Amino acid sequence: MKPGVTVFSDFLSALGVKHTGAESDKAFRNMPFKSLFGFSRLLDSYGIRTRGVKVTDKTDLTRIPVPFLAQEGTGFVIVTGIETASDGTQSVDYIYYHEKKRRELSLFAQRWSGVALLAYPDGKSEEPCYRQHHLFELAETAKAWILGFCCVTLVAFGFWRSGLWHDLSAIFLLCIDLFGLYITFQLLLKSLKVNVKTADRICGVLQKHGCDTVLEQKASKFFGLFGWAEVGVGYFTVSLLTMLCFPDMMHWLALANGCCLPFTFWSIWYQRFRIHTWCTMCVITQGLLWLQFFCYLSGGWWHDIFPLTLPLFALLAAYVAAVLGLNRVSEFINARIGKS
Repeated sequence: MKPGVTVFSDFLSALGVKHTGAESDKAFRNMPFKSLFGFSRLLDSYGIRTRGVKVTDKTDLTRIPVPFLAQEGTGFVIVTGIETASDGTQSVDYIYYHEKKRRELSLFAQRWSGVALLAYPDGKSEEPCYRQHHLFELAETAKAWILGFCCVTLVAFGFWRSGLWHDLSAIFLLCIDLFGLYITFQLLLKSLKVNVKTADRICGVLQKHGCDTVLEQKASKFFGLFGWAEVGVGYFTVSLLTMLCFPDMMHWLALANGCCLPFTFWSIWYQRFRIHTWCTMCVITQGLLWLQFFCYLSGGWWHDIFPLTLPLFALLAAYVAAVLGLNRVSEFINARIGKS
């Protein structure tokens, strides 16, 4: 099931109230007053009784039953527990933007307004029309699984039908193309400002926020027109489909890979000496290109390259068309985000 992305969805989860992520997030975004009073009105529509409390001595926070909503600064957090260490120091466990955090009680109290909202769900408390929304949410999840299954089936059938499964280098090339497509797609999502935790975790391997810094550079676009992430997704997609559908063009794929290798030197040099920042997914992509090269070389695919014939230019046209198509989609998404 799709999890919610708002503090309201997190609070419902902490309370154990049946809800769907999409509808609870929608209800929160349509909430007229982003205040504890607004939360109270919204929770009431879910059949949840609430009570607001205000304390003058903020150390009394330990006496308030958890979980509860607390106003901290200009936002809200969900206090889920109070922990006491062996030395007597007390800490507050809370949820902030899906992340479980812990802070010393005295430090938490400094930012806490002293106002809290307590909630009392019962056996009848649930999202309005929950069953209908839940079935729709399950259908949406099933769509994603079915899509994944169909893609895997088509790739497996294409690889079997092409006969490339007899060649060890072709098996490695298939795996590299699939992994390269995954990595560059994650990088494309980052360039579109789509919040994906998986991409954030990968990017933090070499340097925290390194991918974001690199993507903000002018050099992250090919001649200022296409993002390198778009080029990467287009390259690995076309290479994968060509290998599965036209195995007789493997030598042209080897040539295309060889033409990409000079870019890897420039990319590493630019990150190391110009901006002094490492983009983990960019470095992984460069490594995959070199792994491809050695696979093509060891598999004996560097043959019959000359003379250059029409299929090579058709392959180049496919690469260009894929990048142009991805660029148009990216521009459309950026335009929609700008209007929202």
